Amino acid sequence: MSAVFRNFVRHLVKKMSSAGFDFRQFHVAHDRCAMKVGTDGVLLGAWADVVGASRVLDVGCGSGLIALMVAQRTGAHIVGVEVDAAAAVQAAENVSASPWPHRIDIVRADVSDYRPDEQFDHIVANPPFFAEDLLPPDAARAQARHTAGLTFERLLGEVARLLVVGGRFHAIVPASAYDAFAFCAWEQRLYPYRRTDVVTRPGKPVRRVLVSFVEGQEKPIQRDELVLCDARGMRSAGYQKLTADFYL
Repeated sequence: MSAVFRNFVRHLVKKMSSAGFDFRQFHVAHDRCAMKVGTDGVLLGAWADVVGASRVLDVGCGSGLIALMVAQRTGAHIVGVEVDAAAAVQAAENVSASPWPHRIDIVRADVSDYRPDEQFDHIVANPPFFAEDLLPPDAARAQARHTAGLTFERLLGEVARLLVVGGRFHAIVPASAYDAFAFCAWEQRLYPYRRTDVVTRPGKPVRRVLVSFVEGQEKPIQRDELVLCDARGMRSAGYQKLTADFYL
C-alpha cells in the first residue's frame, strides 16, 4: 500500500471507532457486523441512481448503511434483507435510532427465501467479496462464484425476480470481477446503462466499478471515472462532492 493511499485511509477513518461511524444525519454501529462501514458502501449509497424511487431493496444490508443513505436521499420505503442474525439486529437498531424508522424495514432472511407482497423499483447491493488476489486466473465464470456465500448467478437471479419491469439495480464490484458480473446480469435481462470506474488516485488501475442496470431494455452506457484521493492523500474534489451530504 502506497504512503498516499495510507494517508487517504487514515483520513477516512479518523472519525470511525470499532463501534461505529458518525454521518451527518445518522450513526451506524457495526461492532456486531462482519461487513464494517467502508468506502464501498458509502460510494454506492451516495452514487446509486435512486432519485424518484418508491420501493428500494438493499440485498445483504449488513449494518443498514446503504438503506440509511437511500432513506436520506429519497422518500422511498426501503427494505434491508440480511441473513446474519447479529447484523440484522444491529441494522434494526441503527434504523430505529435514525430519523427514518417509519420508512425502513429490516428483514432477517436469505434473499432466496424472501417473498415480499410487492416487487421493488430499485435494488441496491454491495456483495461481500474475498480478497481479489485469490481469484483463479483465466476463470471468468469462477469469478462469478467468488463471494462469501452469495454467487453472482444467485444474486442476479433474485434481483430479476424481485425487480419490477423496467426497474433499476445498482451495485459496486471489484474491477476484476466486472465482466463476469455483467455477463450474469445480461443472462437475467439486466443491462448496464451507467458505470463509474473508481481509482484511488490518478494513474492507478481501476479498483472498483459502480454500475447501474435496467431491467429489459438495452441502453447506451454512460461511463466516467471517480478518483478518490489527490496527490496529498486527501479526498478528491469529486469524492467530496459525491459524499458531501454524508461525511462530517
